[in-house]
Amino acid sequence: MMWTCLWALPALAQATTEWVGQFHTQPSAWQEVQLNKDITPNRFEHRLWDGVQALEVHSAASMSLMARPLNIDLQATPVLCWRWRVDAVIAEANMNQRQGDDYAARVYVSFQLPESAMGLGLRTKLRLARAIWGADLPDAALNYVWDNQHPVDTQQPNVYTDRAMMVVQRSGNQDAGRWVEERRDILKDVTRHFSAQARAVQLAVTADSDNTRQSAHAGFADFHFVGAEQACQFPPIQP
Repeated sequence: MMWTCLWALPALAQATTEWVGQFHTQPSAWQEVQLNKDITPNRFEHRLWDGVQALEVHSAASMSLMARPLNIDLQATPVLCWRWRVDAVIAEANMNQRQGDDYAARVYVSFQLPESAMGLGLRTKLRLARAIWGADLPDAALNYVWDNQHPVDTQQPNVYTDRAMMVVQRSGNQDAGRWVEERRDILKDVTRHFSAQARAVQLAVTADSDNTRQSAHAGFADFHFVGAEQACQFPPIQP
């Protein structure tokens, strides 16, 4: 009978949305991090910007991050969704050179790797790096950047360390001056570059202009994780 067949169907899994970056509702979760005390920090502000509750970043030959811890099950919610915007790309940036390692907007996801994914050489390398850069240096990181010239989905190690993979999420000025929405499968990316067992431990955002001595103006909003087949859940832009 029909009702018997319906009763026998398995229950559909409920969609899950893990909000990690609505800055106006979670201000205490985010803390500014100054990686190098000799570099001028950025200026961060919360504002309603063209109908979006956002974190605004002013960078002028400066660099600091706004960061928060993560406790996300990437198997259940592997996709990171967010909104961002830039006034313009950094014209003199070049991700292939240390003196050009700047971006109009940058999203970091940092990871902890299991011991099984790290050989003796990598553990030694990380220990030495932390002696120089500090104990908070992650085992690995994905950097999604708004670049000035490289094609979207260009993926290569950072010029300073191969523990940070640079991923061009958006490029050029075609979408500058307005909010754009992004979607990225973090689990797929970290599996490709580091380990399927990596655990996401931190999310950070910034505009980065200390190497080129240029300036940048960016905004970030509405970070959330969703399932692989689930749509992003962006709130409507306010009139």
